[in-house]
Amino acid sequence: MARVPARPFRFGVNMRSAPSGAVWAERARRVEALGYSTLTVPDHFSDIYSPMPAIVAAAAATTRLRVGTLVLNNDFRHPVLLAREAALIDVLTDGRLQLGLGAGYMKSEYDQAGLPFDRGGVRVARLGESVTIVKSLLRGDTVTFEGHHYHVTGHAIHPRPRQQPHPPILIGGNGRHILTLAAVEADIVALTGLTFSQGGAGRDFSGFTAEGTDERLRWIHDVASERLDTLELNALIQRVIVTDDRAKAAEELARQWPPLTPADVLGSPFVLLGSVDEIVESLQRRRERWGISYYVVMEPVMEAFGPVVARLAGA
Repeated sequence: MARVPARPFRFGVNMRSAPSGAVWAERARRVEALGYSTLTVPDHFSDIYSPMPAIVAAAAATTRLRVGTLVLNNDFRHPVLLAREAALIDVLTDGRLQLGLGAGYMKSEYDQAGLPFDRGGVRVARLGESVTIVKSLLRGDTVTFEGHHYHVTGHAIHPRPRQQPHPPILIGGNGRHILTLAAVEADIVALTGLTFSQGGAGRDFSGFTAEGTDERLRWIHDVASERLDTLELNALIQRVIVTDDRAKAAEELARQWPPLTPADVLGSPFVLLGSVDEIVESLQRRRERWGISYYVVMEPVMEAFGPVVARLAGA
């Protein structure tokens, strides 16, 4: 099986909210100062910031930091509106946008918004049509599109995005349908490790292990063989624990995440346990095995993870 070529490491922080705009700006500057490349914001109907204005504010407070969504729920925005907003954000941030998209998985959010919660294959198919429309609009095309889910007639956007042909597009998920779509359409394929079933109420860890990741890389390679040189692989880290006893930390996590074993936890690309040296070595091994070079951690661990970023960013 061909492997995605190794890229230099880069790291991001997923931030959710802050007590005020001033604190949000301060935290964004801290993310930049620690050497992270990207600040991302998720998209949920909970006590978190709305992602689009939040990333504009983060960019305004910094000078080099890329900003992005991890990930927007496609069903919350029509692709024409999304393309218009993404293009303007890219202009306002001087070309620092990374546009992350997903198919949605939490039924409760659909219920709150009065939206139908279709089965996963339908949501992914709708995302596929949306990506086609968004990419065409961002390229500057006048788009007429007749799909099963969307219809667009003679629309073009203004202004055009700063990055050409469009800002980097990230598509994230864990199932075969969405990873196949990502392998064909995305610039960045984001692996989440977890599959949320039962409308977001259930968790499937089959893709969380090293073997599960091997399987997902095979799915990607099966459809992206001619694009492998252009793809960047991303993993959303679910736990970072800097410790001198990684075996104990793995045992504690395995008790929280049945049916995973401590060995599963230690081998998972979505968990980083150990001393800074051990985490650095683990990331290097994972890049060699899978080609994953872009890792995003959660805001509460960004300081503890900072020494790893200082060692590996750009290497």
